[in-house]
Amino acid sequence: MSKIKLMTDSASDIPEELEKKYDIRILRFPITLGDKSFYDRDYDNLEYYKMLKESKDFPTHAQITAFEFEGLYKEYFDDGYDDLIYVAIASLGSATYSNAVMAIDSFYEANPEAKGKFNIHVIDSGNYTGVYGYPLIRSAEKIENGASAEEVIAYMQDWLANAEVHFGCYTLEFVKRSGRVSTAAAFVGELMGLRPVIQIKKGVSTTDAKVRGDKAVIPKVVEITADRIIPQTPYCLVYADNDEQEKELAKELTKKLGYPPEMSFRIGGVIAANAGPDLVGAFFKGKD
Repeated sequence: MSKIKLMTDSASDIPEELEKKYDIRILRFPITLGDKSFYDRDYDNLEYYKMLKESKDFPTHAQITAFEFEGLYKEYFDDGYDDLIYVAIASLGSATYSNAVMAIDSFYEANPEAKGKFNIHVIDSGNYTGVYGYPLIRSAEKIENGASAEEVIAYMQDWLANAEVHFGCYTLEFVKRSGRVSTAAAFVGELMGLRPVIQIKKGVSTTDAKVRGDKAVIPKVVEITADRIIPQTPYCLVYADNDEQEKELAKELTKKLGYPPEMSFRIGGVIAANAGPDLVGAFFKGKD
């Protein structure tokens, strides 16, 4: 049986306990907030949200470099792995994926003895947060049960090709900054009490709907999920600093679909930097 290493980045929002349980290598993005520079996961999520809300500045984050990837490939080759599978943050939102690909040739040029012995697979998730964190966790379970690298990659690619996330934002401040909602639309939206429900699929974000008031967000996410999900397939939740929103969405979706979510992912530093610390949503495999 081949020795397989799973690797991803911190925008996958895999909980720390599952990172440790399945020995998934998580690369952390550098973040700057005002005069503070740190790495994603240096702070507890709730502490980070508090920093975001209190800061006059918006956070920025850097990519993971090709140089770092080349060093990681060498590390796992030296450790005797046969396959390394890296699932990256959406390539449309970060150069991290292209850096990981670029580093492959550099690694083999510097380590020609690795050719044919150590296989590097870099996958563009085309998405964010648990949308690719969830299938990585399931892939780790498959590897424990004897799945090959090819079987894991096939599962991952099938999930990611069909996965979509729909989330409602309770503030427009951060999505305006990230460009997902224009400045003019955000200004009008705030005046009218509108809340956007945003979809991301294959790296592209679009606005599903705009609802009036906070109370309309969860019903709209439930409606969209029920309409879009492939019946009787798994779904998961994403949320930020409000546990009650997550509980309410779980309750309403369970009632609507007839079965509960498999997991909930609390968004980390990179996702909160772009979408804000006040959102709730669901992701799943969608209908064509």
